Amino acid sequence: MFKDKILLITGGTGSFGNAVLRRFLHTDIKEIRVFSRDEKKQEDMRIELNNDKVKFYIGDVRNYKSVYSASSGVDYVFHAAALKQVPSCEFYPMEAFRTNVLGTENVLDASLANGVKKVITLSTDKAVYPINAMGISKAMMEKLMSAKARMADETKTIYTGTRYGNVMASRGSVIPLFIKQIREGKLLTVTDPNMTRFLMSLDDAVDLVLYAFCNARQGDIFVQKAPASTIMDLAIAVRELFNAATDIKVIGTRHGEKLYETLLTREELSKAEDMGDYYRIVPDERDLNYGKYFTEGEEQISRLDDYNSHNTQRLTISEIKEKLLQLEFIQQELRGGVGCAY
Repeated sequence: MFKDKILLITGGTGSFGNAVLRRFLHTDIKEIRVFSRDEKKQEDMRIELNNDKVKFYIGDVRNYKSVYSASSGVDYVFHAAALKQVPSCEFYPMEAFRTNVLGTENVLDASLANGVKKVITLSTDKAVYPINAMGISKAMMEKLMSAKARMADETKTIYTGTRYGNVMASRGSVIPLFIKQIREGKLLTVTDPNMTRFLMSLDDAVDLVLYAFCNARQGDIFVQKAPASTIMDLAIAVRELFNAATDIKVIGTRHGEKLYETLLTREELSKAEDMGDYYRIVPDERDLNYGKYFTEGEEQISRLDDYNSHNTQRLTISEIKEKLLQLEFIQQELRGGVGCAY
């Protein structure tokens, strides 16, 4: 499928970009293009990988010309570039808009102009019932992808999306913070002990994107089913893994935080295709003449609940530890001298 093809990864020096790149590195793919703003991270990747298949493009998704240049001759695009830190986006919402919305429009438009066959956009559970600037910008990104897909010829370019929960141990996430606090002998800080979050690994995120790639129709959004835990249980699990005696301090929620995250709304869940480990959210293909689609007596509103981190599978502390131990990041940290409970 990828033989002699060219893949572009926007935000390619980030956590997801690194993970998906390494998944493809030893396949028969012809070329992987890493597009990002950070020349230092690109240089570090270049030295570490030392692989002629990987090409580096410095640029910003906010700049159409740089995106157009990087996507010239490309077959597939995985669009991972984003501003994703919730508090930062709360203080600088227009920066989130420029990157997550306008930047995505540049990627979609440049891909269409260059004849890219498939574009996979990466969204977040925070785009569902959004209450913070990051989630709102990602929700707008999804709407933008859907609108572009509605007008695009799927025989030329397919636009599709993925939506996933928190990626464990990704850059800026809470697990590395807990480990840092343990190493420094500080209290573990928990915002709200009852707050729940989906728990996904980077491999899960890559699997979701590849599943979307293989199964996408025009305008689809794919969601992976995932377990969740409370933030308090997660902190306890990390503390036990590292044999730490540090106490846990509740500090209150930060700007824009939710008590729980949602991956599908009630309306989406009622119409989604259950594909086993995944849901396919099919696009609404109606035009603005709603009357011609209405059938007397049909149920208009589902009685289903939404799909969220409060009502999905809840992991115990032991199960959280098992999941954490599968992460390469945790294995490396445990070998780093803090101590292991096993």
